[in-house]
Amino acid sequence: MKFILSLAIALAATMPAFASDARFLASLSKLDPQTRLEQVCDLQAMKQIARDSNPYHPDRAKTDVVSHPRHSGNTVTGTGGAFRSGGRWYQFSFSCTGTPDGMKVTAFSYRLGQPIPESKWASYGLWR
Repeated sequence: MKFILSLAIALAATMPAFASDARFLASLSKLDPQTRLEQVCDLQAMKQIARDSNPYHPDRAKTDVVSHPRHSGNTVTGTGGAFRSGGRWYQFSFSCTGTPDGMKVTAFSYRLGQPIPESKWASYGLWR
């Protein structure tokens, strides 16, 4: 009985994550292919930076902050991405390849950059 109760609690705790993923995927299908790919790459950047060995735990990432990324087929690359961790923004460069429909990432690599000075946040459209 304890096992079943533990399993039910674990499933209930993960339901909002599944629901938000479903909403995210539904909203992606409404975007143009380039924007869709950038959005899935934003999410992949947050996941991978958080997972890797570094002090950062991003709660937001954008591939088009400092400069616009370049698209070539199912791949988007750039040097002007930014992510927020601990209330501060940091620059990153990246290469992200997605599926032909732009709904999933098949390859992602990144390189961490410098902190973005708070004095530049407003000009980049960043927030606290």
